[in-house]
Amino acid sequence: MTQLPWMGLGLSTNLGPRDRPDPWWILDASPGAIDFVEYSAPLDPDVALAEAPRFSTLLERRHELPAIFHPVHLNLWGPALESEENLAALRAHLRRVGSPWVGNDVAWWHHRDAPFPGYLFVAPPFTRAGVEQAAAHAAHVQAAIEVPLLLENPAVLHRNGDLHVLDFMAALHARTGQPLLLDLGHLLAFQLVYGLEAEAGLDGFPLEQVAEIHIAGGVITTRGARRFYVDDHGQPVREELFALLERILPRCTGLRAVTFEADGHPEPIALRTLERLRALVPRRREPQAAGIAAANDDAALEAPATCATASQDDGWGSAATAAPPGAVDGAAREAWRLFDLVHGAPADGVPDPDGLRAEVDFRLAVVAQRIDRAWPLTRAACAGDRAGLERFATSPEYRSLYDGSGRQLPAVFAAWARRVVREERLAGADAILAFESWCHGLLARVEAAPPGSGAIRLAPGVAVGSFPVDLSELLFAARTLRRHLADRAAAAGLYEGSGLEALRQIAARAAPGPWAVLLRRTGGAIAAEPLDPSFLRLVHLAARGATPADLPPADREALGRAVAAGVLVAGDR
Repeated sequence: MTQLPWMGLGLSTNLGPRDRPDPWWILDASPGAIDFVEYSAPLDPDVALAEAPRFSTLLERRHELPAIFHPVHLNLWGPALESEENLAALRAHLRRVGSPWVGNDVAWWHHRDAPFPGYLFVAPPFTRAGVEQAAAHAAHVQAAIEVPLLLENPAVLHRNGDLHVLDFMAALHARTGQPLLLDLGHLLAFQLVYGLEAEAGLDGFPLEQVAEIHIAGGVITTRGARRFYVDDHGQPVREELFALLERILPRCTGLRAVTFEADGHPEPIALRTLERLRALVPRRREPQAAGIAAANDDAALEAPATCATASQDDGWGSAATAAPPGAVDGAAREAWRLFDLVHGAPADGVPDPDGLRAEVDFRLAVVAQRIDRAWPLTRAACAGDRAGLERFATSPEYRSLYDGSGRQLPAVFAAWARRVVREERLAGADAILAFESWCHGLLARVEAAPPGSGAIRLAPGVAVGSFPVDLSELLFAARTLRRHLADRAAAAGLYEGSGLEALRQIAARAAPGPWAVLLRRTGGAIAAEPLDPSFLRLVHLAARGATPADLPPADREALGRAVAAGVLVAGDR
């Protein structure tokens, strides 16, 4: 038997220094608004302390605000079982935090510890074989940890399999005996893909085995006659999900927690949703709400080993038996086939080409966003439209992200772009690639250099250099053209990359330099702009160790503007 404590109403957020909402701000500002925090962080707790600054706050204040670990680094489907090293890290993490359980979407999240861009997982096929494959992963993880593993229904954007997602999850529960985590947005995504009502499939689904519910923001988009729900936690919660929550709560008699996944919401906005949810979900130590298990610290859910609606005659086997030896091998073949399809590989004969195209579009948009943080101009010149992004996402360079070498997406894209520019001789693209490569090199040298002794110096994350070609018109064109295309997309309900070839034309006609450039790195993103001529002299003076007192009045005025612009730092500031 598995005993789960009552947790109540929780808030999910990331643990970066600027991530919002801050659950401890909400706890202090509005005591009683939340009962726990659910979070994602690296599996290794020491890595989490180094990479997620608020993880230390979580540990320090977990007596005030209990925590539930919800990683996005844990495969519950895919070509290979989770490594023993990762499982040991997960076990240590759960012990340190005291998480009463760990939940994760039944999906493929990473390969050889390289996550998919944007943590966009690949969902398993909703088939009998998919159940067996996921069961093998779930049993492997559960055997390595000391708390229950909750199985969460994954979101989908295209049809793949003959089972309803609720039937798939019910069968997986029957196969493993593990409690369920029902994500309402993910459920709505499936229903829309198949053209079903929001509550379709709930009759016969073991709602009494649902230990946790997720509710979050998202967007419904229309493409032709189809509608798709895109999970986006930074968006407001849709009314369809509030209505679905109210209707199913009385039937979830084993429920232990409801989590508002609020990543990206400012605290006052998150509080509005929490207030609405609090009317439905009691606090710990408070009287039970209608249809919800007793809400006190000592109450516990005893989850049976098998689903009440499943039997041996269903053909799924029992929770006590191991998954077939070939389950993971079958998952490997299917996983890589799906990986290729959702990144734009030819999809002849798939059952849902329109849905698959919607998923490819969404995934490629996320890939583009990640690339644009480091190579925005090169991406526009070499992969500025859907076809170009497909070429990159189906290339050997992209696949090398997952070969265990530890390469990152920006470096992989740069390698692909160099090959494309070399092989296709794209006029202008060579200059754009050379410029952004120069930007990266200059910033790396500046950031690696020891701090200067002068009182005037470049601000952190800022570099200044001289490029041999004047590309100021290119920077202007890139900003205005993106705004033009974005405005058209907003008006027409689509995005297309026509016009981006103008950037290559502008780069090809650029006049010789020298051209003074200001580079800024903010939160990992690089931005370039022409350097204000009045600042250039100050930069040279700073390199010589000048102090504000050494400057004539005209230069002091310019120094004030440079400091205000975030280019220079003067004195001890």
